[in-house]
Amino acid sequence: MIHEAMFYEKLGDNRVLCNLCAHRCKINPGKRGICRVRENCEGSLFSLVYGAVASEAVAHIEIKPLYHYYPGSLAYSVGTVGCNFRCRHCQNRMLSQTVPEDAFLETLSPAQLVLQAKMAGCQSVSWTYNEPTVWYEYNYDGAKLAKEAGLGTSYVTNGYITPEALEKIAPCLDAFSVDIKAFSEEFYRDVCSAKLAHVLETTLLAKQLGIHVEVVNLIIHTRNDSPDELRELSKWVYKNLGKDTPLHFNRFHPHYEMKDLPPTPVKTLDFARSIAIEEGMRFVYVGNVPGHLHENTYCPECGSLLIARGFFEVQEYNISPQKTCPKCGETILIVGEYAGGE
Repeated sequence: MIHEAMFYEKLGDNRVLCNLCAHRCKINPGKRGICRVRENCEGSLFSLVYGAVASEAVAHIEIKPLYHYYPGSLAYSVGTVGCNFRCRHCQNRMLSQTVPEDAFLETLSPAQLVLQAKMAGCQSVSWTYNEPTVWYEYNYDGAKLAKEAGLGTSYVTNGYITPEALEKIAPCLDAFSVDIKAFSEEFYRDVCSAKLAHVLETTLLAKQLGIHVEVVNLIIHTRNDSPDELRELSKWVYKNLGKDTPLHFNRFHPHYEMKDLPPTPVKTLDFARSIAIEEGMRFVYVGNVPGHLHENTYCPECGSLLIARGFFEVQEYNISPQKTCPKCGETILIVGEYAGGE
């Protein structure tokens, strides 16, 4: 499970500079970076979690959420421990805020990962549960093998990977479900111990590199739900990623160090969606509200129901093989084929 790291520089006095994420940690001998899974061993940087799986499952791609990438398909989903954020509301804190020596980890080689995905009937492999970037060496090797085996690949990510690391994996990375947690530097500083600017730069680069991008914004009452902030986020996505980029406004539920806050009112999510529609976005979703009408995909031109979803599964699929609305002929941005059959 110990593997020499990629993207680091050796400094004087046996220190190293990690260039994998935007923190660019300078790490002293015997110490670890912010992620707590990359350690300086006598002047060389090592990943402590190569192939070290803490959680794995066969899951519908819609759970990521990825709504416009091989709808109805299954993704072999894996995660390890560690994270380069310190989100006070993290729902996976038992993974993200745990060090390797305190976790039960199973070894799964990249080849075994791909084999298990194929045997489970999955169409893709997804790195999720914790931040994929922190075990980059493993998912880089796995992504290459997955593509050779005809599988798709996706990251469920906070978007803090460096440009050089993203550019290297981009040819083997198909989809990017990126969590833009708020549209203020204050929120990122106080809640995540990170910076918004880096996330926006990474998200834009992913789009430019040809990766399919979907944006997620978990709306937290009183913290990132102001109309101005929601509008600025929508404007940024429209201008930089395009009007057809799927934008997900998800409901917050109390977790971790933010249990004092209430669940997000559904009317706030609906309001956020209306703002995004006003700003020109064509595919805007409401998430973490089972049964909500805007889990579904509607034609932005005529309003026809195109994809009906329930409990993160596709229940009805009405887009033509030419990826158009069957009623009005409007082109619908969908990557890949529908995996649910007739």
